[in-house]
Amino acid sequence: MTLGLLWQNAACVLALMTAVWVVSVARRDVSIVDPWWPIAFLLVTGNTIARTGPTPAKWLLLLMVTAWAVRLWLHLLLRSRGKPEDPRYAAFRQRYGPERYWWVSYFQVFLLQGLLVILISAPLQLAGSAQLPDRITPTDVAGLLLFLAGCGIEVVADAQLQSFRNDPTQRGRVLDTGLWRYSRHPNYFGEAVLWWGFWLCATSEPWGWASVLAPLLMTFLLLEVSGVAMLDAQLTGTKPGYGEYVRRTSAFVLRPPRR
Repeated sequence: MTLGLLWQNAACVLALMTAVWVVSVARRDVSIVDPWWPIAFLLVTGNTIARTGPTPAKWLLLLMVTAWAVRLWLHLLLRSRGKPEDPRYAAFRQRYGPERYWWVSYFQVFLLQGLLVILISAPLQLAGSAQLPDRITPTDVAGLLLFLAGCGIEVVADAQLQSFRNDPTQRGRVLDTGLWRYSRHPNYFGEAVLWWGFWLCATSEPWGWASVLAPLLMTFLLLEVSGVAMLDAQLTGTKPGYGEYVRRTSAFVLRPPRR
């Protein structure tokens, strides 16, 4: 991993985020950034491998990142189709004023998310720039297994939530069945787990263990910034019965509910 490659990856992410921002200005909808977040990681991984040359371990890593990124991209794209701007971004638009938010959003949302992509993708960049022969190691296999577990949890949780939302008889109720019986946010838990799998794939590289800051940052964001804390505060105040659900159900890690 070289400084030049890091700057190339940063330029790729900047170009993607700027292009999505231009579309968001035209559509007056900052929400469109969300589906393109995973694609930015795929772009960084693909560029890293293309610049340094493929190897068996890199092909495995690229397959993992592609499966995660494309699945999440499609899920978020279909979920947002035909819906108004996400309330989080709509609140910011109202706070800053529509006449200013078109350019404020570039720095507040798009450039910030681009910076986070570069930081959080550190394990992907390290593993993706490994030198030959770079065969698949036991830590790569362990990373793959952890990734599959996390990805499986996320896919099942997303499917259960979408099915619940599509059922008109469940409107106004709290989803507390399936994986959602054991965690209030199993999809976020699965996302965190798969990122720890990506990190394991980087630990066989020199200083790869130091990229542990990436999955730690991702887990923190999911817990305290854009995930658990934000949604719990919103749903507790708007959905009847959610307070009791909070009392008996784990916030993040899958575990049996409290009695």
